[in-house]
Amino acid sequence: MRFLFLFIATALVAHAEVPPNRPNFILIMADNLGYGDIGPFGSKLHRTPNLDRMAREGRKLTSFYSASGVCTPSRAALMTGSYPRRVGLGWTAEDGHVLRPVSPNGLHPKEITIAEVLKKAGYATACIGKWHLGDQPEFLPTRQGFDYFLGLPYSDDMTHATGQRIGERLRGKQWPLLPWMENEKVIEAPANRNQMTQRETAAALKFIAANKAKPFFLYLPHNMPGSSRAPFSSAAFRGKSKNGAWGDAVEELDWALGQIFAALKKHKIDERTLVIWTSDNGAPRRNPPQGSNGPLGGWGYTTAEGGMRVPAIVRWPGFIPANSTSDELGTLMDLLPTFAKLAKAKLPERALDGKNLWRIWSSANAKSPHKYFFYFHTKHLEAVRDGRWKLVLPSKRNPKPKLFDLKTDAAEKHNVAAQHPNAVKRLHAAAEAARVDLGDGERKGANVRAVGRAKKPTPRVR
Repeated sequence: MRFLFLFIATALVAHAEVPPNRPNFILIMADNLGYGDIGPFGSKLHRTPNLDRMAREGRKLTSFYSASGVCTPSRAALMTGSYPRRVGLGWTAEDGHVLRPVSPNGLHPKEITIAEVLKKAGYATACIGKWHLGDQPEFLPTRQGFDYFLGLPYSDDMTHATGQRIGERLRGKQWPLLPWMENEKVIEAPANRNQMTQRETAAALKFIAANKAKPFFLYLPHNMPGSSRAPFSSAAFRGKSKNGAWGDAVEELDWALGQIFAALKKHKIDERTLVIWTSDNGAPRRNPPQGSNGPLGGWGYTTAEGGMRVPAIVRWPGFIPANSTSDELGTLMDLLPTFAKLAKAKLPERALDGKNLWRIWSSANAKSPHKYFFYFHTKHLEAVRDGRWKLVLPSKRNPKPKLFDLKTDAAEKHNVAAQHPNAVKRLHAAAEAARVDLGDGERKGANVRAVGRAKKPTPRVR
């Protein structure tokens, strides 16, 4: 009898470790949305009933990070499970920290993306929304493991003013503003930004319906609230929120989530679909403020907590505990190995920085698999954290290190470096190990890979 009890207990643990059936994956990501911009994370301005419901039915991840405070490197890390610096997209000479239209740079075709990992395991794959990892044909989603792509190849703020800055590269030739693409063809230029969330949602619903009988991966990186100073929304939401255009866009994103949940119910696949909702980085500083990163300190486009810690909710009925929260450290880089584990897919045979997060998503007391997390901004390593402490490294502007206790001071207001010298010393040593591995500034890392390079970049034209 005792042996039988131990056998049953072991079987239950194994079931919790790796669920027997491979789920569908839906990854929904907002653009530039702040930590405090949705109801489950404290917003009082924005009505987000569907996200509120998702939090009740799933788990909030309150220490979940992007690997960058800006778009391109954040998305490179998500796709590859690696720090942006490792894949050459933390900074490029021609573009800086985000890729521009008609850039020669992009995610290297030899990188193995989360979509390629899942596609090889038999999943249908789609990317609907904002890509921003290169607009040349060899860099597009359809060359990186996605069966289908609809959306923009870069940010919604790449307007004529941006075009002027790359005019010399094009030698005065005209190029389309905001090319709305389907697969590798431009179908509208410029895209109608007010209709982006509606069009993305309609395409997502169509993809779900077409693939309801087989496993699928839907990557839905919405273009809103967006990188433009004036966010966009459709007529049904415009002027309806308490927070101007930003709030209108956020509330339309919440509506879109509700449409996704309704589709999962309609097609009877809700209980075999894992949904994660998050943002690519924090809300940027604007005057007057639009997005909110509260209660975190700082703004998007930086390595402050408000720049890189993002709201995240994960839901899978029957497998992820409802109405629960985990404050364990996790990152967008972790989605590739986590999804691969659940899909019983083979991981790439190369250096990865992401970890399998399934235990901290599904169980009560599991600890983060990360010992350290590194905050890079453009070329530079600016900070490092462990489960409790964040060390902001010395720089020309701030020659002394700053240590913050993130469990009690997520706003990063109280430097306690003098009181905790051992923590400072340990985190300095971790930072130096990261420099050896990944580099820092002009220092080259031992284990970095090349950025993709197009020989003769050309505009995306209709």
